[in-house]
Amino acid sequence: MSLTLATLLPGLLLLLIGVALVSGHPVVRASLLQLPRSTAATFVFFTAGSAWFLYRVWHLSPADFGNYRTPLFIAFAAIALLAFKYVPDFLAVRGLAILMLLAATPLLDAAFMEYEHPQRLLMVGLVYVGIALAIYLGAAPYRLRDFFGWLFRTPGRSRVLGACLLGYGVLLAITAFTY
Repeated sequence: MSLTLATLLPGLLLLLIGVALVSGHPVVRASLLQLPRSTAATFVFFTAGSAWFLYRVWHLSPADFGNYRTPLFIAFAAIALLAFKYVPDFLAVRGLAILMLLAATPLLDAAFMEYEHPQRLLMVGLVYVGIALAIYLGAAPYRLRDFFGWLFRTPGRSRVLGACLLGYGVLLAITAFTY
């Protein structure tokens, strides 16, 4: 992945989320409030995260336990399937955390050793914040529900957060074309 694409994609994602929050549309509010325990979101996010993780396990090199990839693949696939049955609460949040952690690798790899482009740190800093949030929310997924409750308790909060995300998304989108 090129550094331009690695900067543009998070910028566009922030633009999308920012526009949704700034709009203040009731569908956005209802969707975000239902997200942590949503069955549909669980299926989409946790399935995508599990599939991506299992793909990575299947393609392990011998130095990374690649000689044991079949038993590892079977064990992790069983764990993912059993999670749907035995721990369905907040599985959508954990799926989002998995996706963030897996997406961080290609984004950070694109910026690796690109010292002549200090503006890459705008994207890298955002990715590290995302990694920290993913680890935190993976361990305490109910906190996302609490955050959304706090965010929508006062009407202006979601718009302020949306405006900040929108502004940073515009900054990242512009920065993507400066490399």
